[in-house]
Amino acid sequence: MHFEGTVFRYGRDVDTDVIIPARYLNTSDPAELAQHAMCDLDPTFATTVRPGDIIVAEENFGCGSSREHAPVALKAAGVSCVIAKSFARIFYRNSINTGLAIMECPEAVDAIKAGDKVSVDADSGTITDETNGQSFSAQPFPPFIKEIIDEGGLVAHTRRTLGERE
Repeated sequence: MHFEGTVFRYGRDVDTDVIIPARYLNTSDPAELAQHAMCDLDPTFATTVRPGDIIVAEENFGCGSSREHAPVALKAAGVSCVIAKSFARIFYRNSINTGLAIMECPEAVDAIKAGDKVSVDADSGTITDETNGQSFSAQPFPPFIKEIIDEGGLVAHTRRTLGERE
């Protein structure tokens, strides 16, 4: 599993209310949610993010409500991976369940700047800032989590698994 993109950088305690504001939760359509991702924190995000781009943030990314819409909106907007010093636990779980890759790596967060080009090898846990050549080690995904993310989330993974049994 490999990701590569331009970094959007944010601070600490980015909560689910700014990832996708409650006023847009009248839909579960990923494409529509993507149009409003991060709009209260970064009004240009939805129009500037490109497929594969990466979010880097400080501590406690995804805190707040347990809405699954938050990782769905980021993934549908094109975000391939979120790297943070730490994640709110329910956001962490929702991200895996929806197929959004997330990695904790405080050293990478301290070194990577907004606009840097970053590549992530999730199999080895290697995060490389291609702009300055620095590399960092994060915990790679365990095989069962890698499988869920590769297949697009827990629902797709479960459908495939059940289909194999029939």
